Amino acid sequence: MNSRNIEIKVRLNRKEAESLNKRVRKSRLSREAYLRHLINGSVPRDAPPPDYFSMMRELYRVGNNLNQIAQKAHTLNVLDVQRYDASVREFESAVKKITEAVVLPRPME
Repeated sequence: MNSRNIEIKVRLNRKEAESLNKRVRKSRLSREAYLRHLINGSVPRDAPPPDYFSMMRELYRVGNNLNQIAQKAHTLNVLDVQRYDASVREFESAVKKITEAVVLPRPME
């Protein structure tokens, strides 16, 4: 059963409604979820760009490779330097791509 059974109606003027709808679209949340975040004391952030999630999966994959290399080196008391260096370069490349896509401004079109 749904635990949210209390309905609250709120009336907004056009400017308030447009402002709320604009923020909801940016966050990619439902209007209800957006308002629940506000009620709970947090302001939802704008949703990250679509490439963010694929880049983060790539970053997790590279981090997992580095972790496996570190575990192997610890167990065998050796380090596969070439594989480790290649993974570190791949990791740095992924971080740079994420920074460019999420943090740095995009050039004007």
